[in-house]
Amino acid sequence: MPQLDPRAAKATSVQAQDEGVSAEPQALKITAASSNPKMFTLPWSKPLATWPEELLANLPRGISRHVVRFVHVGDEVYAMKEITRPVAEREYELLRRLKKLDLPTVTPIAVVTGRHDDNGEPLEAILVTKHLKFSLPYRALFARNLRPDTAGRLIDALAVLMVRLHLTGFYWGDVSLSNVLFLRDADAFSAFLVDAETGDLHMNLTEGQREYDIDLARTNIIGELMDLSSGQLLPGEVDEIEIGNRLVERYHSLWSTLTDVDSFKPDEMWKIEKRVNKLNELGFYVDELEMKTSDDGNRLMVRPRVVDAGYASHKLLRLTGLDVQENQARRLLNDLDAYRASTWRQDEDLEIVATDWMREQFEPTVRMIPREYRTQIEPAQFFHEILDHRWFLAEKAGHDVPMGEAVASYIENVLPQYKIDRKAMDAIIADADAGVVDDEYTYGDDVISDDPDAAVWSH
Repeated sequence: MPQLDPRAAKATSVQAQDEGVSAEPQALKITAASSNPKMFTLPWSKPLATWPEELLANLPRGISRHVVRFVHVGDEVYAMKEITRPVAEREYELLRRLKKLDLPTVTPIAVVTGRHDDNGEPLEAILVTKHLKFSLPYRALFARNLRPDTAGRLIDALAVLMVRLHLTGFYWGDVSLSNVLFLRDADAFSAFLVDAETGDLHMNLTEGQREYDIDLARTNIIGELMDLSSGQLLPGEVDEIEIGNRLVERYHSLWSTLTDVDSFKPDEMWKIEKRVNKLNELGFYVDELEMKTSDDGNRLMVRPRVVDAGYASHKLLRLTGLDVQENQARRLLNDLDAYRASTWRQDEDLEIVATDWMREQFEPTVRMIPREYRTQIEPAQFFHEILDHRWFLAEKAGHDVPMGEAVASYIENVLPQYKIDRKAMDAIIADADAGVVDDEYTYGDDVISDDPDAAVWSH
């Protein structure tokens, strides 16, 4: 019988059990993939919705069916989600497996069970994941002054994420923009799975499983975009149904490129290199090709067997130690090539040139990020946008513009767009809290306010 990838099979000691199969722990139990000692000092005996403000990080949250909070734990920020024990254990287990397979998901930190309040009454378990730095839920992205094609770029990122998950055998079961976090990736976005409650990991997926995920994604995304439109957050020229259809088209196109079998004549071996180069351009690299000859020996059948993402990012990491998104890596490698040519060093080892580029170009530029923006923009994204802004200024001026001048202009005129104003932040948080539906009973009179606008948090 086929087995899961050993990396996934041995990813975690947590094995989720159905409700009633195993006894609820009578005492607090923390199973953690982190050695952060501050985890043990948190107020686990209190419902998550009542945790003190001084522990909470003011970050935009996506819509969830459960109570979710971002919490300062020492120098880290963790996302806490309050859910039933079987669901918490299962999601922790799945996320551990997906991370071991190098898939773009949030990082699981711990599952906390056996929680009881001060009166000994049981509380739901908490799933703890690491906050994905610089990421935003889709509603927060639309709260900013973004380009009209933002919806399309988010869909392209989601299509790549779905293909990568499906290639690994992960059936999602609840695909939507709400279950994804987005990172800026040069002029595009990268998508990360943040909610795996309904997912399942198999050796391979059937076409029916994949198509169900795609159809559900299309339906959910159209609804989410219509909701944005009703809140006047979506540009008027965006067609929600067209964007939903775009996901289906992009998914099928990418899936076909990654999995189709090509047929070549023996004297057309150059086409194999062309196929591999096309995958590289899409951000994938090929570890293994399966090649078979036809029965008559006149044709060669070629199919990629082991394909992974991150062609440019792996190359940049090897050269510089920078661990960035794929499109950012491609842009930084282009600038490295331009630096190499401008300094007449084409004959030198690229590793040596890359060291000098880091010291003379990249590091001085990113050190200029103002302190108040260092939690809002990645250094690689900042560098990419400086290059774009410098080109724009040079075109306008009709001559080259010094890097320092470009940085100063960008910080003054462009960077403030990264901030989400207080009103927009409050609206995002209110939307997130309005999505909580796992209510069984209220947490008590101490959380119920006389203020009709105050939230009443429920378990």
